[in-house]
Amino acid sequence: MGRSKLYRYAENDALPNVIQPGRPEEAATFLLKGKWSRDHFHNEQPLTLELGCGKGEYTLGMGRAFPDCNFIGVDIKGARIWRGAKTALNENLGNVAFLRTPIERIEQCFGKDEVSDIWITFPDPQPTSRREKKRLTGHAFLHRYHKILRPGGRIHLKTDSAELFAYTMEVLEHLRIRPEIVCEDVHGSLDEIPDMVRSIRTHYEQLFLAKGKNIHYLRFSLPDDLPPPPKKKKKQTQHIQDTIKP
Repeated sequence: MGRSKLYRYAENDALPNVIQPGRPEEAATFLLKGKWSRDHFHNEQPLTLELGCGKGEYTLGMGRAFPDCNFIGVDIKGARIWRGAKTALNENLGNVAFLRTPIERIEQCFGKDEVSDIWITFPDPQPTSRREKKRLTGHAFLHRYHKILRPGGRIHLKTDSAELFAYTMEVLEHLRIRPEIVCEDVHGSLDEIPDMVRSIRTHYEQLFLAKGKNIHYLRFSLPDDLPPPPKKKKKQTQHIQDTIKP
C-alpha cells in the first residue's frame, strides 16, 4: 500500500464529514442509524444516498445543487472517500458526508424510512454470472434498500453498461415494477429527465462519453409489498455408479 493511501486512511479518522462504523458487528449497533439528519447534519432535511460513490463527484454535485437536502456518499474505499470529503470541507458543504462501509451492510447503518432517494452511479456491472449477487440492482440489494427507503422513495441508476441496464429491467419486470423513467441515451435523446442527470458528470462518465458510449438512466420506486427474492435453483449432480459386467 502506498504512503498516500495510508495518509488518507489516517486523515479520514479526523475528518468530521467521514463516518467509519468499523467492523460489521459494530455497525449492527451504529449510533447514527435512524438519526442521521438530526444527530449528524443537525436538521430535519431529507436524506439521499449515493452508493459506490468513489470520490463522491455525484454526491458533491447534488450537495451543491440542493442545499436544502442532505447527501451521503457510501463506499468501502477510504482513499476515494477522502478526496470527496476534503472537497466538501473546502467548499463548506455542510449537507454532504461520507460513510465508509460495505454496501451489503447498508440496512445496519440506516433506519426504516430514513432515506428519501438512492443513486447508483456507474457501478461495477459484475458481468459474469457468478458475480450476479454483487450487482447493486439485483434482488438481494433491492430488498436491502426496501428496508431503509421511505414509502415512494426513488432509486436512480445511471450506467454506461447496456448489460447492467437490461439486467435491471429484467429484475424490475420480475418484481412487477414499472419504471418511472427509462432512458437509453441520456445525452443524445430528448427524453424528459431530471436536470442533474445530464448536468452532473463524473470523471468516468466523461471517459465513457469520449469513447462514444451511451449513458443509460432508470428511475423507479419499490412497492410496499416487495416480493421475496427468487429461490436459487439447486444444481443437479449426476451420480455415476460403476457397474461390473459379468
